[in-house]
Amino acid sequence: MSTIDTILNLKEVVLSILFVAGDGIEKSFIAEKLQISDKELEKAVEELKSEYCNEKGIHIIEYKNKLQLASNPTYANYISDVLNPIREKSLTRAALETLAIIAYKQPITKLEIEDIRRVNSDYAVQILIDQNMIEVVGRKDAVGKPLLFGTSENFLKRFNIKDISDLPDYEQLLERIKTIRAEEDAQIEEHDGLFRNVDNIEFNEELPDFLKGEDVTKVEGSDSDIA
Repeated sequence: MSTIDTILNLKEVVLSILFVAGDGIEKSFIAEKLQISDKELEKAVEELKSEYCNEKGIHIIEYKNKLQLASNPTYANYISDVLNPIREKSLTRAALETLAIIAYKQPITKLEIEDIRRVNSDYAVQILIDQNMIEVVGRKDAVGKPLLFGTSENFLKRFNIKDISDLPDYEQLLERIKTIRAEEDAQIEEHDGLFRNVDNIEFNEELPDFLKGEDVTKVEGSDSDIA
């Protein structure tokens, strides 16, 4: 694509990039790769912001020198009505993966979980906390003091494990989790199990409580002491 074509269609090019990326992208990176000036990029961004604003369903947001497409907060309730059931139904696999990772890698931070899964794990972690399968066991001695997660006593009871050191093979644990999930699905009207029916879980657009910076002190002798 020639330079002049890029400039003439820059607004649409940037819009396409943000749409495909999903996450925020640094403006300097976009300008560098498109071989355009910061001024040209800013002009295109301002045009996009003017076009996608007010009642438009999509807005252009800017933060920390990054650009990102975002839904109009005015329509948050409608978006939740449609997308929450889809997110919740697809939660099972994400929650299983997250639980297994925490069980074998604890104590572990959410960022470390995401490094393994390669996807955002906020919602899966929150559900596991709601189900009392995992708990905050401390803070990592690193920048930002991120929270450390480990499995709870309820996890041990639920899987009939005396101690975290008695964990079965990783694949065996996954199969056991899937089996228990299937059994509890069949009895969902009578029992709240490991992964209860999530159809009635209310999706919260705000940050989960465990990410709001509460002061947590690691409990000595917790399961998290075992790698």
